[in-house]
Amino acid sequence: MLIELAIGDAYGAGFEYAADRIVKERNDLSGYIKHPRHDITPGCYTDDTQMSIAIAEAIADNDPWTPQALAERFVRAFKRDPREGYASRFYDFLQEIRDADEFLARIHADSEKSGAAMRASPIGVFASIDEVKDRAAVQARITHDTPGGVNSAMAAALMTHFFLHGHGAKAGLGRFLESHVPGPWTQPWKGKVGAEGMGAVHAAVHAVMSHDSMSAILRACIAYTGDVDTVATVALAAASCAPDVAQDLPGVLLDGLERGPFGHAYLMELDGRLMSRCRSLI
Repeated sequence: MLIELAIGDAYGAGFEYAADRIVKERNDLSGYIKHPRHDITPGCYTDDTQMSIAIAEAIADNDPWTPQALAERFVRAFKRDPREGYASRFYDFLQEIRDADEFLARIHADSEKSGAAMRASPIGVFASIDEVKDRAAVQARITHDTPGGVNSAMAAALMTHFFLHGHGAKAGLGRFLESHVPGPWTQPWKGKVGAEGMGAVHAAVHAVMSHDSMSAILRACIAYTGDVDTVATVALAAASCAPDVAQDLPGVLLDGLERGPFGHAYLMELDGRLMSRCRSLI
């Protein structure tokens, strides 16, 4: 799950809010590209993956599921590996604060954007639907305590849960989500993806339901245009767990994923611990 979501994030980072022309010309999965305006090195992931790592570490280490413990994970993940990709104000906030106490004291948790959803996919390992929803909501309310922020996070977590715990073929994903979280999950997505969490997850659901391979899903996520790295992160996390999706991401994307201290090898190791936790909960 973590390797795939990182590939979606890193590949999408080159296309986030890029011109339609660039998307049409370069979205061929032949490699990572440099964004025309950002300084992110091709193959490097962004905040979507870094915060997913924080959530996955909390799950793998069986942390108490409290705002304090989760905020500590968010701060630790950033401080040990500061990187571009965060919204500028949140990046500055993380640079300024010292610890979880200061994080919780100063954060303004009134956003409808996708920050809580982009990091929620690992929560799908839990066996109980209610536990997945509760844990997704707890982590969402730390930074996105709004209906859209919470519901999009619950839906993103339930996407991976749906496949990991055998709730059916991907054609039933939208109906499953609509039975547990308010949202337009069975409706097709059309148009550019904005910054709101509900839109990003809706687009991700449609991409997964509409295509039968990881490569096709990734290309579809980018073709939406807009906030495509978040869409690809959420979609590939879920699709990587789907038995009816061909796992055919090109080797060039796997080989080109960053190799730093928290890159490919670390993601593989953490992925193994996360899946072991999943198996122990079944």
